[in-house]
Amino acid sequence: MQDVLYPGLTNFPGHAVAARQMQGGFGAMLSIRVKGGERAAIATAANVQIWKRATSIGGVESLIEQRASVEGPDSPCPKDLLRLSVGIEDVSDLIADLEQALKAAQS
Repeated sequence: MQDVLYPGLTNFPGHAVAARQMQGGFGAMLSIRVKGGERAAIATAANVQIWKRATSIGGVESLIEQRASVEGPDSPCPKDLLRLSVGIEDVSDLIADLEQALKAAQS
């Protein structure tokens, strides 16, 4: 993983604004930039087992998507970016699943 984009992180560029606006917490959506570019991002999304490949529609399951492929070839979204919507599954299971998918994408 190359970078984590989450407004709850103090080093996130919009953290101060988010802290003022999101007083009840920072939410369960984040993005990651995957080392290895578009190929690695797509491979990571393809190798998860618990996360579902879908756009967030307000459900309780954890979702992952490579946003640029959803938006199409003119998307301004970085091709190495994965958007994650964290659901109600056990957090350690979700982390382990994402870690194994990232590792598989790098091999």
